[in-house]
Amino acid sequence: MQSVDQLEQTQASASDPLLEVSKASDESAVSFHSELPQPLQQAMVAFIERCPNWDQYRLVQAALAGFLIQHGVESREITRLYVGNMFRRESLTQGF
Repeated sequence: MQSVDQLEQTQASASDPLLEVSKASDESAVSFHSELPQPLQQAMVAFIERCPNWDQYRLVQAALAGFLIQHGVESREITRLYVGNMFRRESLTQGF
């Protein structure tokens, strides 16, 4: 897990505005690198600082899964990812 400082450095050093996708070695995950607009990156960092039980991986997973569900993707796996990220036990006890 990256710290907020590492996240800021990673976003600041992003040079290619296109999404770079690579398969993880275990074939169950995809890794990507993407440049974020500064307001989005700042909001993400502020949210993670306020809610330490969230990290950038959980936030991006929840956002992507939520977007796909809202736009008609009907997949139990995607729904499980969304619900799992949004409603983890620590989220319920800490308000987010």
